[in-house]
Amino acid sequence: MMLRDRNLASPWMTKRMSHEHLPNQPYHAHVYFDGDSRDVAEALNAALRTRMKSGNLPGLLFVGSLKEGKAGPHPKPQFEVHFMANTVAAIREAIVASGLTALVHPLTDDDLADHTRLADWIGEPLALDLTTLDPPGHNKGVARFGTSDF
Repeated sequence: MMLRDRNLASPWMTKRMSHEHLPNQPYHAHVYFDGDSRDVAEALNAALRTRMKSGNLPGLLFVGSLKEGKAGPHPKPQFEVHFMANTVAAIREAIVASGLTALVHPLTDDDLADHTRLADWIGEPLALDLTTLDPPGHNKGVARFGTSDF
């Protein structure tokens, strides 16, 4: 069954897929939270912002604000982190240490692939609403990389 035939991706369909990190590849992380984990999300967000402003994590370009509710394909509150491939390991380490769930993916011209077959999950995967994603070749996330979130 093709993912485009479904409105929602099953968590098992998007769970950690293997791919290579290209040195200049841009990445997004979507860090999810709820009422019980909001304090943890705020602390991680602040820690990442501090590291970005200090310059001690080269490649970390943007840390978005906490967004309440659904945004795009993301079914629950989240915040975005924009970074380059050379920072993937450090970003993953910080998210894992927080205990929060996150979707980490490269940013390409194929929004569907980015959020499914190219994506890595930290924690329990969530079902994404794939109907909101841009068609291949028209990823709006590319234009806002490093400057803004949803």
